[in-house]
Amino acid sequence: MLAHQRKEHGQAVDAAYAAQATGITRRDRLFASLAHARTAVGHANRGDRQAALRSLGFAEDLMGKADPEMPRPPWIAFYGYAELYALGTIVRHRLGDAAEAEAVSHRALAVLPDQFRRNRALATARLALAQLHQGDSEQACDTAAKVFDMMAGAPLPGRMRSLIGDFYRDLLTLAPDAAVAREPAPSSAVCYRAGAAGLLSAEAGEEPRLSDGPE
Repeated sequence: MLAHQRKEHGQAVDAAYAAQATGITRRDRLFASLAHARTAVGHANRGDRQAALRSLGFAEDLMGKADPEMPRPPWIAFYGYAELYALGTIVRHRLGDAAEAEAVSHRALAVLPDQFRRNRALATARLALAQLHQGDSEQACDTAAKVFDMMAGAPLPGRMRSLIGDFYRDLLTLAPDAAVAREPAPSSAVCYRAGAAGLLSAEAGEEPRLSDGPE
């Protein structure tokens, strides 16, 4: 995880492969699924499409075969289908598969309870990015605005600020002449709220963990 945050993608892949070789991943398919999912993110960051999708497929297959009744340490409770789909969204986004990233984002939102407010907001921000990268800037702004609604005025955590900052920058790059980028219409209010909040200087490179508990 630290290697991912430092953008040391080669080391991140090496660490993920090392995790796959540990005893616990050989005994428990849930841990193996997590190791393969993180390997997929590392490969995607390096631009290795085939390896990324292969690792993501392994992660999904292993998740489906994991024993939900097996005793596990409390820290692994964050990892389930919502987190797997979150990592899958990252993989697809990094590979440039915007339509697939949108589909996986919807799957993440479908399994996240409403009380997981921050987690749903993170998934929604990823969904907005995926829609934007398919050329639907107005729909993307509508989706991004929901992030602020979900947070209900609470300060945005660093990961979320980073995602909204990415969204705003990409909007100005991909749709500079779009009305939603130029005028403060209701559907594009998020763009101006993002700029006003200084999100373009937010820290980058943090990976979302979508299943860390209700907030």
